[in-house]
Amino acid sequence: MTNQNALKPLAPHAHAPAETACCGNSACGSATAAPIAAVDAADVPKGALLFRIPTMDCAVEESEIRRALEPVRGISGLRFRLGERTMAITADEAALPDALAAIRKAGFKPEPLNSAAGAQPAAGGTARATGLMTPELMRLVAALVLAIAAETISFLAPEGAGFTAVEMALALGAIGLAGLDTYRKGFAALVLGRLNINALMAVAVTGAFLIGQWPEAAMVMALYAIAEMIEARAVDRARNAIQGLLALAPEQAEVRQPDGSWKTAKADTVALGAVVRIRPGERVPLDGVVTQGTSAIDQAPVTGESIPVDKSAGDAVFAGTINQTAALEFRVTAVAANTTLARIIHAVEEAQGSRAPTQRFVDKFASVYTPAVFVLAIAVAVLTPWLMGWTWLQAIYKALVLLVIACPCALVISTPVTVVSALASAARRGILIKGGTYLEEARKLKAVALDKTGTITEGKPRLVESGLLGAATDKDAVFAVAASIASRSDHPVSRAIAEGLEIEALEVGDFTALPGRGVQATHEGQAYVLGNHRLIEERGLCTPALEAELKRHEEAGRTVTLLASGQEVLALFAVADTIKPSSQAAMAELRALGVTPVMLTGDNAATARAIGAHAGIEDVRGNLLPEEKLDAVKALQQRHGVAGMVGDGINDAPALAQADIGFAMGGAGTDTAMEAADVVIMNDDLRRLPETIRLSRRAHSVLWQNITLALGIKGVFFVLAVFGSATMWMAVFADMGASLLVVANGLRLMRMPKAAGAAGAAEQN
Repeated sequence: MTNQNALKPLAPHAHAPAETACCGNSACGSATAAPIAAVDAADVPKGALLFRIPTMDCAVEESEIRRALEPVRGISGLRFRLGERTMAITADEAALPDALAAIRKAGFKPEPLNSAAGAQPAAGGTARATGLMTPELMRLVAALVLAIAAETISFLAPEGAGFTAVEMALALGAIGLAGLDTYRKGFAALVLGRLNINALMAVAVTGAFLIGQWPEAAMVMALYAIAEMIEARAVDRARNAIQGLLALAPEQAEVRQPDGSWKTAKADTVALGAVVRIRPGERVPLDGVVTQGTSAIDQAPVTGESIPVDKSAGDAVFAGTINQTAALEFRVTAVAANTTLARIIHAVEEAQGSRAPTQRFVDKFASVYTPAVFVLAIAVAVLTPWLMGWTWLQAIYKALVLLVIACPCALVISTPVTVVSALASAARRGILIKGGTYLEEARKLKAVALDKTGTITEGKPRLVESGLLGAATDKDAVFAVAASIASRSDHPVSRAIAEGLEIEALEVGDFTALPGRGVQATHEGQAYVLGNHRLIEERGLCTPALEAELKRHEEAGRTVTLLASGQEVLALFAVADTIKPSSQAAMAELRALGVTPVMLTGDNAATARAIGAHAGIEDVRGNLLPEEKLDAVKALQQRHGVAGMVGDGINDAPALAQADIGFAMGGAGTDTAMEAADVVIMNDDLRRLPETIRLSRRAHSVLWQNITLALGIKGVFFVLAVFGSATMWMAVFADMGASLLVVANGLRLMRMPKAAGAAGAAEQN
């Protein structure tokens, strides 16, 4: 497993055959060669200029820009983000004009986005218009009306030079309104020797016009342009799904000034250490630590937790979460660009740039598929008049229909839309998956190793049992003494006792720590010790009955502390790291999915067995060092195949690195966890683990549904085109209809149910 750092961008697209066919819209996700070294930086690299390329829709067009820039000297780095249609270029000042000229010559129009590159575009200038009647839609509707008029005249009007001229004029008007951009991009692709959808459409429409099919040529171009616009908007919905999280963080924050007054400021201008106030019902604008107030925070947007979390002084709050019950003040711990929410969004954006195994397969297939169909179309045009007795016009027309069907749009977009939808769905549930590879591989998991402390258990000792011993009868008085002594100690076990008893502390004196044994103190002239088994034995206060009681607790994995006077043991307090409420349900769901859970812990074997039995884990291994956990994961891989590891991302780093998929728990606010693992569970709910596996299986199923659907529809229309009566506009409907179907099917993953429960266990690989 190669761990990806969530807080750094993935490398630019992997090297792959550069001749992959591109559908020419926002759906494509093909791999390309990268002849110019790419800049690896989280945001715009230092000294780089940022441009938006509105028509850079897929990785193939990225490769065209790279090739166009190859002859330009003085370019030291390029970085592309296809989801945002942006390019960052690092170049000498003298080389920049030549670089921009080369990009424009390749058919693209770079728009400067940062001040160093030029003026910032007007607000909203980079976004796709989404209104009901945008200028783009009005233009395409007008083209469709002209095409329909041309078809109507062709069908109803008698033949004659006058009507023929009107048909041609209407058809040319429709093609001009709908197809100029297609012709421009298609011509640029043909010049570069590429067979993308724009090139195919340009050839097909031109051919239809030349053989006298003017109304059909116009209808094909109008339908294609409208379908492409609808498809692009649908794909943008999937691609930008995670960006909806960005809107969760308010743009304004109420900041305390040096004179104590409050002033509203833009959230992205608030500095570290500033104090911000939020009222009930408001969203938290930045990450911080509460300094004043007590309230409940709905953390679902970041961690996926369904129940609000109580927050008071010293607790962390995250940007995008919702304050519910009372006003809070908090000290800012992360600027707007580095909040947990911003890092989640960045990590998912980078994950969208990494291609899943199925996507790599589809890209390779598409690189062969389109040229093969183009050759087939030429063969139909040239050979069928001799072999099947067709006229030349019939043969050419059928060949043009094949060209339209040949577009690999539906096939190529079937994978990235599905993967992006699944990644966005997971992020909204508090599951951060760092790439399509891990999304697909999770379905193959057969065994999962889990750390104990902080993963299966709470990671915090709690008082689980207490009771009087010996002749002591005044429970309140004895427990008050124990609580008072425990409250003076910083030891985790003592703190757990003090918190668990919840008794007001009494005055104690002569407090002394007894290293490795406990503490001692006096109350009202009486000396007491609060310590472990060893201390009581040294004082000669152990009895057979006490030994039996201690053994019972130790076998249950509990740490026992005893309160004793100089004469006898007065009380027993058992402390344990309790399992999380979700652990038992999560283990049951894993087993139902056919995944074997295994506990790996450095704790003693007795404690490990007790915790494992409570959680429902049969295979429990204790007393393990980090390197022994690594060996255990290797053994699981040899025995079961694909194995995962769940830990905190720090102590379990070797095992996390060895596992096929590493899961980090409690990633919210834990930088190391977000950096170490392939999947980050943003809260401590282990049920997200089987949920990830179910999502992976569902995504894999949808991927192959889409591939089958795309190829099946094309296969049917291939047969109809050659042996039946398929027309060009029917071919457009078939091609773009298939594209819309696979997009809609992929988008279903964004509606993943919040709790699939055991029902999802029935899903198979």
